[in-house]
Formats: sequence, C-alpha cells, structure tokens
Amino acid sequence: MMFWYGNETNVWGYALMTISMVLFWGLVIYGAIALLRYSAREDQPASVTRPTPELLLADRLARGEIDEEQYLRTLETLRGGSRPLAKS
Repeated sequence: MMFWYGNETNVWGYALMTISMVLFWGLVIYGAIALLRYSAREDQPASVTRPTPELLLADRLARGEIDEEQYLRTLETLRGGSRPLAKS
C-alpha cells in the first residue's frame, strides 16, 4: 500500500488548520455581533420626528434668545397672519 504524504501532518497542514479555525470562529463571532446590532436597532422608532417651527420658536423663547414680543410677532407670521408694519 502506498501513502502519498506519509502518516503525519506536516507544518503546512497545521498552519492551514490553524488559519481556517481562526477564520471560522472570527466569522461566527462577527455574525453574532452583527445579528445583535441589527436586532437592537429594530427596537428604535423607524423615523425621528422633527420639531415644528412653532416648537423651535418656543424653545428659543424658553432659552432667552428672543423676547416675548419677537416671539409673538414671529408666531403670527408662521401661522400666516400679517400685521401692519409700524411707521416711523
């Protein structure tokens, strides 16, 4: 009976087994992490609601960036009302 490579594994056989094992477990771990990230992302709402211009204006008033008169003028403009301009 003839054995082509003998009965023992050589250095290249061990190297190939080591590399393939590392690649296999790397892919398994990568797949598990990707699956966990994907499933965690599904729990969040699909779309983020944007604040309306009126809410942004109210936030500016609350932070003190604008005064109440400017808030009321801008709010009236946003709602479509027009106020006559003051003559100087």
